[in-house]
Amino acid sequence: MESLPVEVVGNILSRLGAARDVVIASATCRKWQNAWRNHLHTLTFNSNDWPLYHELSTSRLEILITETIFQTKGLQCLSIIMDDVDEFSAAPVIAWLMYTRETLRQLHYNVRTTPNINMLEKCGRQKLEVLALSHNTVTGVEPCYQKFPRLRSLSLSYVSISALDLSLLLTACPKIETLNLVSLDIVMSDPQAMMDLSSNSLKDIYVEAISLDKFILEADSLEKLHLKDCTLEVFELVGKGMLRFLKIDDVSVIHLDIGESAENLEIVDVSNFTIMWAKFHHMISRSSKLKKLRLWGVVFDDEDEFVYIETIASCFPLLSHLSLSYDLREAALQYGLQGSFVLENVIVLELGWTVISDLFSMWVSGILERCPRLRKLVIHGVVSETKTHEECQTLANFTSSIVRLMRKYLHVEVQFEYE
Repeated sequence: MESLPVEVVGNILSRLGAARDVVIASATCRKWQNAWRNHLHTLTFNSNDWPLYHELSTSRLEILITETIFQTKGLQCLSIIMDDVDEFSAAPVIAWLMYTRETLRQLHYNVRTTPNINMLEKCGRQKLEVLALSHNTVTGVEPCYQKFPRLRSLSLSYVSISALDLSLLLTACPKIETLNLVSLDIVMSDPQAMMDLSSNSLKDIYVEAISLDKFILEADSLEKLHLKDCTLEVFELVGKGMLRFLKIDDVSVIHLDIGESAENLEIVDVSNFTIMWAKFHHMISRSSKLKKLRLWGVVFDDEDEFVYIETIASCFPLLSHLSLSYDLREAALQYGLQGSFVLENVIVLELGWTVISDLFSMWVSGILERCPRLRKLVIHGVVSETKTHEECQTLANFTSSIVRLMRKYLHVEVQFEYE
């Protein structure tokens, strides 16, 4: 250890991350103390790392963090995640940001400040590449002044911000690639809750627990779109066909439009979502490169609607992973499996039920026949705690039918997942 350069020791301490562990390790010898003071680049204060954090008063925590940060030079990554702390005083927070602003590349901060401070103004913008803020208020964004020339990732959780300021903030980040928006308190200047975001560099966006009348996203380079627990009347994506991953989870939306962005889709994952199948299929039908399709717990807007498996086979010839779970009706068997189609490249098939019935066994059998290269079958089911004799008998009949069926497909691995 004596032969290690002090810079290497600094890298070792930085990999420890947690502030308490770093301080203890730095007490090993003078070289390690030197590395801690001059070559440490990563420091994390997380309430889950040390039980004593929960016992300290807020003022004592502020002093502890201040003393620790001020003993370092050239800090590049600073993380302050204190879930049990309601708020910090503004003065020490400003001191931390001002002290590190010339070198900081990553900042993760999740504590309110009193009074509120403009975090965007105080943090070092020139070198910052990753910014994750929670439980703060962002106001008065000035893109001409508050430029983030190197910022690649921006995450805002439980942040109060106006739709205009969020749009301006995105404009101030010309190299942003990843954007996470979770439970934002979006301040509106007019009666219609509308948000219009635009970025030429954005590749990945995750939006959770946001309610809007209209959400327009202009992102020519977008490759991944994930919407979760959102309530939207209108969502429109304007892009240039770069989208490869689309996930919609428990979203209420009246009008969904991804425009010309569907051509290069490789993964579509839709769950707990009410869809008009004809319209949704039309939206993704040009995705000839699609490899994984998941329609899970979907509800059809029209009771007489169902999924035509033949259209899936014809539109998505490269499909290798198919997952389906929705309420089955006789029409789904009679018409949904019509035709002599073959799911030529499907090697993983996942099928599920919420209410078990005899139709499910027939449905499984019908799809299996059309998957000549299948290697794995996963059956998902919901089993109620209190089961009637009829329910038990249905489940027993299903088990027996699957055992008989799989004797024909000995090369297929079968897995059952019940909840």
